[in-house]
Order: sequence, then C-alpha cells, then structure tokens
Amino acid sequence: MKRRNFIKLSATASAIGLSPIEIHATLEPLLSLSCPNVSNRKLVLINLSGGNDGLNTVIPLDQYSTYANLRPNIKIPETGGLTYLNLDTSLPSNQQIGLNPALTGLKSLYDAGWLRILQSVGYPSQNRSHFKSGDIYMTGNDGESNLNGSDSGWIGRFMELYYPSEITEPYPLAIQIGSDKTSLGFHGIEEHGLSLNLTGQDPAGFYSVLNGLGGQAPTTFPNSDFGTELAFISGVDALSNTHASSISNAFNSGTNATTYPDTDLADQLKTVAKLISGNLKTKVYMVRISGFDTHNNQIQGVNDPLGKHYNLLNELSEAITAFVNDLNQQGIGEDVSGLTYSEFGRKAGENGNMGTDHGQISPAFVFGESIEGGVSGLNVDLSEATSGNNFQISVVQHDYRQTVATLLQDFLGAQNSVIDSTFFNYSSLPSATSFTTSKIDELIKPLSKVSEECLNKTLAINEFDTTPKELKRWQVYPNPFRDIITIFGLEEVYEIEYKIINSTGSTILVDKLVVNGASVKINLSNLIGGMYFIQIKKGFYRELHKIIKI
Repeated sequence: MKRRNFIKLSATASAIGLSPIEIHATLEPLLSLSCPNVSNRKLVLINLSGGNDGLNTVIPLDQYSTYANLRPNIKIPETGGLTYLNLDTSLPSNQQIGLNPALTGLKSLYDAGWLRILQSVGYPSQNRSHFKSGDIYMTGNDGESNLNGSDSGWIGRFMELYYPSEITEPYPLAIQIGSDKTSLGFHGIEEHGLSLNLTGQDPAGFYSVLNGLGGQAPTTFPNSDFGTELAFISGVDALSNTHASSISNAFNSGTNATTYPDTDLADQLKTVAKLISGNLKTKVYMVRISGFDTHNNQIQGVNDPLGKHYNLLNELSEAITAFVNDLNQQGIGEDVSGLTYSEFGRKAGENGNMGTDHGQISPAFVFGESIEGGVSGLNVDLSEATSGNNFQISVVQHDYRQTVATLLQDFLGAQNSVIDSTFFNYSSLPSATSFTTSKIDELIKPLSKVSEECLNKTLAINEFDTTPKELKRWQVYPNPFRDIITIFGLEEVYEIEYKIINSTGSTILVDKLVVNGASVKINLSNLIGGMYFIQIKKGFYRELHKIIKI
C-alpha cells in the first residue's frame, strides 16, 4: 500500500493528535473523495545554469540533414559508436526526437510514463544575458516588460498567496541548494525571507548568526535605526534557528531507498529526497547544476558526443532518475513533480570553437509519477535559423510561465486568482491575459490532476490589495517583527486609522493614531506569533501590508 493512501485511510483515527493545520490537510480529502490530496505535494526546480544547448539535447529527427548542416562538427551522429537515442517511434514524424546519448536515465523515465518533454520553452523577446534572463525567469517577467515586478520573485509571490497560514510554521516554505546566492525567485512582495539556503550547511543543524555577534540574542532594542536593524536580524535569526530544528529532524528521520551517483547534483537531490521522506512540509525546492555555457569544446572531438555537454547531461539524467526511483520506492513519488529550466538555449549554428553561442528557446523536462509522459509541442523549425538572423531559433511554443502555471494549478491546486497574482502575461496584446487560459492540459495525469471544482476556494486576504509595491506610500518595518512595527513615509500632521486582520480574514484590532513626523510606532506585543495584515487608511486612501509576528 502506498504511504499517501494509508494516510487517507487512517485520517479519522489519527486526527486527534494533529495540529490545526495538519487536521485541515488530513480531513480535506475526506470532504471530497474525488479530489486529490495536495497537502503534501512538492515542486522541485532544477536550474541548468549557463544556457543549455537544447538542439544537442533533443534532436529533431525529421530535419536531421538540416541539423547536420548547421552543426557539421558537433552534431550528435546517427551512425557509429555513440549515436542519439530514438525516443519513441510511435510519435508523429514532426515529433520524432533523438535524445543525447547521455540521457539514458531520462529515456527510462519516459518509457515508464514519468517524463514529459516540452519543446521550445522560453518567453517573448528573449534576453540573451545570463544575469538579466536569469532574473526574468525568477521574477515571472519576459523580455518586453517588468510589470510583474522586478524586486520580488514568482515563487515568493505564489507562496505568500497560497500558503499564508504556513509562513510562520517551524519549517521554511522553500529550500535552495547548489548556489551560495539566494535566488531572487524566493523574494516575496513584503521582502521577508521565504526560503532557506542549505548550500554549505549541515542539514542536521545550523550556526546562529547572533552567536557570532556575541552570544545570546538581545531582548530589548535601542530606539534608533541601529535598533530597528538589529531587531530585524534577530528576528530572521530566530526564524532560521526554528527552521533548523525542523530540517534536522526531517533529515535524521528520512531515508533514501536507492543508490545515487557520486555527483554534485545527485547529492543535492539525495538531500531533497531525504527531507521529503522525513516529512518536512517545505513546498518548493530548488537545486542547481552549472557549466552549460558551452562556447567552446562542447564535445571532445568532431562528431564525438563525449565531452563537456555530454557529462553535464549525464549528471542531470542519472541524478533525476535516482531521485524519481527513490521517491517511488518509498511510496511518495506521486506527491513530487520536478521541472528543469535554463535561462536560454543556444544558437542552431555551431561556432568556430567546437561550441555554441547564446540562443533563445530550449526544451524542458517535467518529471514525476504524477506527470503524464509524452511530448508537448512539435520539433523546432530549423528553417528559421539563417545567416540573416545569426542562426537563431526564436519561436516559443511554451512560455515558461505557462508551464509553471499548469504545475501550480493542476498539481498544487492554486486557484486562478493566486496564479494571476503570481504573474500575468503582459506581452499579450491588446491586453494582459491570464496564464490559466493557456495551461498544458496533458501535463498532469488525470488521477493526479486537480479539477476546477476541486481548486482551493479560500481567498487570500491580500488579493483585494491592488496597489503595486512600488506605488505604495508607506513602508512597514521590521518584518518579521517581535513586538513593535514602524510605519515609515509619513510627511505631515494628520490622523491615520489602522486595522489588524488575521490570516483567516477576521479583523482583530482597529485603532487611530495622530501622526506628527515621518514615522510612527505601533505596539503589537499582545498578538500571538503568526501572519497578519495591517490596513492603513488616511481619508479615502487605504493600503494593505502583510506582517509576520515572531
């Protein structure tokens, strides 16, 4: 019997010993037995950093001669010792794909029905800068606008909206491994930390930042800018230490049911699998494999696939395969779906250095037991790549946000309003459109897919706050806070009204203050720890901010 099904059968008997959040998550499937239980579902993102060469990853067999002419020295051969892997002979001719021979593991997942290949993933007006395109992917924007926001990420916005009651739970909503820089994607609208970076850390425990500043954390803070900054650092440190305990317990109680390769990416995914096995409630994991900026020596010799790119793809393929098999053997594979992404692809034409230069679109792999195996989209049109456009392929068949929106809704169960607050398609003319109208319907298996009538109908409290952060008049700091918050940006003597709203939408405090100066402090020490919203009103103008009490 699979673990998830056992939890469903035993829910009524075990609910007494659960926390309120766990009770809700456990009883939810009993309320509507036709709806899948999404309470334990996770999303794993794998960043192929550097810009993966999609054309030597997924070879369009219906245009092999054109492909070979564009890449006379670095093509994956169709004859000889090491040739491409024919993915699926039952596919139509315009979907006939040859996989790089390094991807034997992914081929086995495809054959098992646990892998879908998405053709031509990208965004309108692709930017070919590593840094800018990476930021675009993380903020939910495209090459034509930053209207989804440039200082917050789509993952952070999504988690704030969809998991508001879990922000102050003793586990991080997201975990990042593989890079010492915390991704912009995890920044929420209110800019508090929504992820924990485990890179270089021992998953069984963490070092307190404040221990390095002299031992015990202070209990009182000076009434100054320094005091405000110190209170913020103390709050973040306390939250991190709380997270450390949950991560340590999960890591120590979790297990791995299969052997992983001895590679960096495999180690990252092995850790993720162990944390999931240990029942850590974290929702999003991000791991990273770098080195895909293959301007030179992409292969080791003329028409010899071995070399730099082969090694990277082999590491990717074997790590994902071990990860999926690990979760499936433990009976928790249905609850985890993964997605690969790269900031851009490579040009269709090779360069003079046995490599490829920056391009635009590239394929993506979506994997997991809940994923409907197959291929979405047609082979790229190589006639598009000419000397006149510097041998670029630019037609996007799948906007990366379209892919993400499908996973967030059909797999995780987010309602339309949450998806639309996470990102909108502002490049769509004549007006912006929702990505909920262009989902990849065949991505999730029918038995795992969250139907429209099953979508979470709980309204996130800040969905009615339509003021973009950059247009807000006031700032609330620190956030998270212990007892006192300060409202900044006030300019004159006047009266403001503020309202404190809890995470269920109930108003628990209404008061007025006469402001005389640029800021005002509010003592909220009587609140218990958790997430709240403060609505500030002056005359007819009102503004909403999310705040966290620790």
